[in-house]
This record gives sequence, structure tokens and C-alpha cells, in this order.
Amino acid sequence: MCLAVPGRVLDIGEKDGTRMATVDFGGVVKEVCLEYLPDLQVGEYAIVHVGFALQRLDEESARQTLELFAQLGMLQEEFGDPWEQAAAAGGEPWPFTDDPADDAPSEPAPARREQQSEREVRQP
Repeated sequence: MCLAVPGRVLDIGEKDGTRMATVDFGGVVKEVCLEYLPDLQVGEYAIVHVGFALQRLDEESARQTLELFAQLGMLQEEFGDPWEQAAAAGGEPWPFTDDPADDAPSEPAPARREQQSEREVRQP
């Protein structure tokens, strides 16, 4: 499902001749086109759909909407990793993490263990 989600403008710049903004959607930060709202300023809120800021929104309405979306799990649905969502829908846990430390082996590889054993035997 594609939602129109309120977000807060963090930064404004230009990319390839197009006015763009960095927008925070309740903790998820994305790049958004401001061509439909050329006078939108940093700190203001806008409703964003498919990467385009479409309408200015007051802060209270934006916060209430983001809170409701979060309670309903709609922010995860809209901004979450589609592969992770597919794994969850299939009843399997997501097998990957973003933490490189989780990929490190928990014990030495067998070849290293053999080398360590040989050293221990050689030492008096």
C-alpha cells in the first residue's frame, strides 16, 4: 500500500536542478522532491506521497498522524525492508542483520583450532 505520510523537513538543497529536501518521517529519513511546494522551509511539515511533497501540514496534525501510523504498523509497512517483510509474511525470521559483529564467527575456525593445539603440544 502506498501512503501519503507527513514528514518534517530537515534540510533543503538542489539535485540536478530540482529542489529537494531531506525529510524525517518519525525516525525514517528520506529524500523528497519539493517541486510542488517550492516555498516549503526547513522545520515545516508536508504530506509526502511517492517521494513528492504535496501539501503543507501543521505540526500537531503531522505528529498525530505519525503516531497513529506507528501504532497501526503502517510506517514499517511503508518504509520497512520489503525482503524482511516477505520473510515475516512467510513465517520465517529475517536471517540477516545490519550489524557486522553478528556475522563474526563465535569460535575459531577448525584450521585455527588445530594450529593452536599443535602449538600447545610443542610448548613444554
